[in-house]
Amino acid sequence: MSDSVIIIPTYNEIGNIETILNQIQGLNSLFDVIIVDDNSPDKTGELVKEFISKKKYKIKLLLIERESKNGLGSAYIEGFKKALSLNYNYIFQLDCDGSHNPEKLIEMKDSLNSSSDIVVGSRYVKGISVLHWPLSRLILSISANYYVKIITGMNLSDSTGGFNGYSKKALKSILKNNISFQGYAFQIQMKFIGNKLGYKIDEIPIIFRDREVGESKMSINIFYEAFFGILIMKIKSLFKSYKS
Repeated sequence: MSDSVIIIPTYNEIGNIETILNQIQGLNSLFDVIIVDDNSPDKTGELVKEFISKKKYKIKLLLIERESKNGLGSAYIEGFKKALSLNYNYIFQLDCDGSHNPEKLIEMKDSLNSSSDIVVGSRYVKGISVLHWPLSRLILSISANYYVKIITGMNLSDSTGGFNGYSKKALKSILKNNISFQGYAFQIQMKFIGNKLGYKIDEIPIIFRDREVGESKMSINIFYEAFFGILIMKIKSLFKSYKS
């Protein structure tokens, strides 16, 4: 068993799951994996169970099966709680769609091990490092991150991204507070609470690639949640204290 675990939420990722697990197993550092599957109609969860039963991978692979699609944020929280119950020291988030390069996990873990409590795989800390996105989506993403920086006061170039890592101590503290959002707003809220609690956040530059297999989960509701929810979150934070 490793001291580090990667949480990967899945919904209809049958075309990507094996590739990402192969990449993780091929790393020079050992990472366990927890898959949180939302009862994927394409049987992603069934394939993972087959991998586990046949012991396809040398890495420790666990599966959390949920009855329905209940949102990215709640999927991650279930995965986080499972990871903490198993006493992992470092907990990472990774998309299943190939957007994030697992090799960056080693650098991110080094950051947590030496200087930071939260580490962000950042698309914008060293200029713009996004491949194959239409211009409209890139502008939306850059604008959203600028908006979040202005509203929250966090000095982060990429607060909306989903390639992140947490120390056990930081994650435990963050989860003591109410995590109410699901999409981009969930990623922002996790960092916002961590920042409020005084945890050090480091940004590691990554190259983000748009998915090649499957369909994006992005929706207009996720955008509205982030736009209005973050403003409300900031206002509420002026009148509350956060549990550490």
